[in-house]
Amino acid sequence: MKINEIKDLLMSALALDEAYVSGDGNHVQVIAISKQFSGMSMVKKQQTIYAPLIKHIANNSIHSLSIKTYTPEEWRSNRKLYSFLEQ
Repeated sequence: MKINEIKDLLMSALALDEAYVSGDGNHVQVIAISKQFSGMSMVKKQQTIYAPLIKHIANNSIHSLSIKTYTPEEWRSNRKLYSFLEQ
């Protein structure tokens, strides 16, 4: 699955403010920013991201998925850790 397809799927399925998706299509890293993550447990945040991707994980078009989630406030504090995204 192509990276831009994964990002489009996440953006259309979830109320995300921003999403950064990288990888080779089979091994995917997602950084998702949304106010909906406020007050959610880590497990619930992971489940939220997995939900729209589950059929692609099940059919092995996505082999592995690394997820980082942030509220907009957390993202403002942590964005500097991901300065490579600005390139």
